[in-house]
Amino acid sequence: MTHPVDRQLRRLTTPRAAALAGVLFALLFGTALVLLRTSLPAGSPLGAEWVEGSEERVRLAVVLMPFAGIAFLWFIGVVRDGLGELEDKFFATVFLGSGLLFLAMVFASTAVGAGLIASKQFVAQAASRTEVTAFGQALLVALSNTYALRMAAVFMISLGTIWWRTRLMPGWLVAVTYVVALAVLVGSDLSRWTTVAFPVWVLVVSALLLVREVNPREYSTPTTDTA
Repeated sequence: MTHPVDRQLRRLTTPRAAALAGVLFALLFGTALVLLRTSLPAGSPLGAEWVEGSEERVRLAVVLMPFAGIAFLWFIGVVRDGLGELEDKFFATVFLGSGLLFLAMVFASTAVGAGLIASKQFVAQAASRTEVTAFGQALLVALSNTYALRMAAVFMISLGTIWWRTRLMPGWLVAVTYVVALAVLVGSDLSRWTTVAFPVWVLVVSALLLVREVNPREYSTPTTDTA
């Protein structure tokens, strides 16, 4: 029997396929957002019945969202791995905390949507069903728009600041990150479709990470910024 001391240990490294996690998240999360947005049309009173066929769209979004969340965790890991020794504890805490809070709020809002679907067959009275649906819709909108999107904006701002101070990513991406974060932070109150900008941003970042993986020489190690 081989003693554990005799075993040759290997250092863990980030799998190359992990860079595709952001692309997978953008596709799954974007699809789920579109399904949810079309299922709960803007301007309709709380508790109103969803449009015909919307239940199947919400059900599909509920199925897709956990896989999108798993991909987002991998995306966070890939981004943090790219920081390496340049990682700062303060910005890293805000970056990780906002990302995990965003994911928690998304899961919670999706669970509310699943609860709305499940409750339809147990609530027989129309008045009671309307009240349950109204509460569920209000909770879903609050979790997704008020909390999840704000955390997504903080996630982008903190990551954009890290890239700006370390010069790890191109300057134009930092500028785009701040613009998208502001749009998600403020624009979500004006148009619910503004939220689609977040998965599009993740898709762009993931594409750049994949390019860096293929052509690492195009990205030189930046100098330490003491400002």
